[in-house]
Order: sequence, then structure tokens, then C-alpha cells
Amino acid sequence: MSDKKISTAGEFTNATVDAAIKIALIFIMVIWCFKIIQPFIMPILWGGIIAIALYPVVTFISNRLKLSLGKSSLLITLLALAVLLVPTFLFSGTIVSSTQDFIAEIHDGTLVIPPPKEAVNKLPLVGDNLYELWSDASSDLEDVVKKYSEEIKAFSTKAAGAMGSFGMTVLQFLISIIIAGVFMGRASGSSQMFHKVSVRLAGSHGEQFSELAVATVRSVVQGVIGVAFIQSILAGVGLALVGVPGTGIWMLLVLILAIIQLPPILILGPIIAYVFSVESSTTAIIFMIWSILVSASDAFLKPMLMGRGVDIPMLVILLGAIGGMILSGIVGLFVGAVILALSYKLFSAWLVVETADMDNEDILDKPEAPQG
Repeated sequence: MSDKKISTAGEFTNATVDAAIKIALIFIMVIWCFKIIQPFIMPILWGGIIAIALYPVVTFISNRLKLSLGKSSLLITLLALAVLLVPTFLFSGTIVSSTQDFIAEIHDGTLVIPPPKEAVNKLPLVGDNLYELWSDASSDLEDVVKKYSEEIKAFSTKAAGAMGSFGMTVLQFLISIIIAGVFMGRASGSSQMFHKVSVRLAGSHGEQFSELAVATVRSVVQGVIGVAFIQSILAGVGLALVGVPGTGIWMLLVLILAIIQLPPILILGPIIAYVFSVESSTTAIIFMIWSILVSASDAFLKPMLMGRGVDIPMLVILLGAIGGMILSGIVGLFVGAVILALSYKLFSAWLVVETADMDNEDILDKPEAPQG
């Protein structure tokens, strides 16, 4: 009897050790695979979001031009790459040439800064200091540069770092668009895999969750990122017409603020004050009205573009955008808002399903009332 117990215990120990070794090996493989694909996680996520958002356009072009899905996906991918790269090259070229001209003018002593208007001195909070600094720069720029040499050096370092970060962001977007093109070209296989994973994770409710995920991604992209992009373009039109320097940078800041659900007037407000100080009152008033309309445009654009009633609380989008930006930079700003909004909708749907199942169980367990 004791020999049988020892044999059973030995078999149990061997099985336990064997299972532990297998689990450890699987765990090592999972960690290893994660480390390998970790640099591509954000581009893949963003590529999937772009593919989901643009796939209706791909199918429309395919049906309208009688093209295959592969050719339509290639066409949309090339257009998206052109939309990304052309403004980037133009913006970078402008920044480099402007910087070189600015440095050359300072070196040759030919840089002329016009004196400030009296209206600058009347600006609240910063008027006095700004007027004094502007006047000093207008009369003796070389002395101002020497006086604030440390601040200028620190700003230059931060600006160089920001340009490097901008370049990496553009590269990430470039990779993401290519990945999105692959997803759209293989839409059938990608959709089947996504549905299988959803069913594997959520059981009988996986199909519902996968459909909800696609609808949420499209709604958030259209209602949040789409509205922010429109506000950025409208703001850029006003800035360009008034002649505000650095229009591209201000457009980017407006885009970021709009995505994290902050009003663009926070950026446009100081610019309005600047326009009042350098332009005529009529031009400044028209620009102010335009800026207010741009800032308030999300009130009617968002309900139009949010899709079929997919409601996401603004706090969820705000937390997702800010957290994603802190975690992964500009790309995380977009991905964070979409991922957290998607998680919120999936969690809400799961709660509704669980509550409904519990109610059904209560009804089944409830004893029948005696008859007659």
C-alpha cells in the first residue's frame, strides 16, 4: 500500500515538475516574442486604427472604379503617404531655410526688427515686459542676444530635441500607414483573425464585441481626430490669411489641443492679441471672430461625425489622449484616446451583458406562483 502511495506521489511530482517546466518555457517564449515586437506595437496599433477608419473609403473606390481591394488599398496608401510626406518636407524645408537666413542676417548685422506698437504695452499681464524686450531687440539686438544667451541656448537645445522627436513621429506614422495598407489589402484575413481572437477571449459575445470595437474606432477617429483635423485646417487658413509667422507650428498645437478636448482658443487667444498689436482693428476683429468660430465648431461638427450614436464621455478621451501622449509621444496622443475609448465601450457592453444574464437567471430561478 505504501509503495503504491509512493509511486502515486512520484508520478504527481514528475507531472508537476513537467508542467512547471512547460509553463516556464511558454512564459519565456511569450516574453521573448513581446520584446521582439515591442518597437512595433504602437505602429501596428495605429496602423490598425488607420485601416479601420479608411477601409470604407477603400471599398467605395473599389466599387466605383471597378478595382480590386488590393489595388484600391495601394492607391489609398500612396495618397496617405503623400499627405504625410509632402507637408513634412515643405515644413522642414521652410524651417531649415528660415533658420539659416535668420542666422545669416544676425551674423551680417542686417537683421532689422521693427519697433513695437503702443498697443503691445497695453496687453494684460505680459504687456510691459514684452514691450520692453521688443524695444531693446529693435534698438540693439546684439546686446539682447548676449544678455539672454543662456536662455537662447537652452531653447535651441529643446528645439533641436523637439525636431528630432518630430522626425521620429513622422517615421512612426510612415510605418503605420504602410501597415494599414497591408491590413486593408488583406481585409478578409485580418477580419477573420480579429473575430477569432474576440470569440476566443469573450466566448459567445466575441462577435458582438468585435463589431462594437470596429464601430467605436471609426466613431472616435471621425468624431475626435477628424474634428481636430478640421479645426486645425480652419485655424491655419485664418493664420495664413492674417500673415501670422509659424503657421504650421500653431496648426499642430491646435490639433493637439483639440484632440485632448481643450478649446483651440487657448492657442488662438494670445495670437489674437498679437494680431491686434500688428494689424488694423478691422482685420484683428475679423480674425478674432473667425478664431472663436473655429474653437466652437466642435459643438456641431462632433455630433455630425461621431457616427451612429456611439457615445464616449469627454473625460475618457481626455485621459486617454494625455496618458497616451505621456507614454508614447505624439503617436500615443492619437492611440491613447482611441484605445481607452474602445476599452470603455467594451467594458460598458460587458457590464450590460452580465447584468442581463443575471436578470435572466433570477427570472428562471423565481418559483412559479400557485395556480387557482
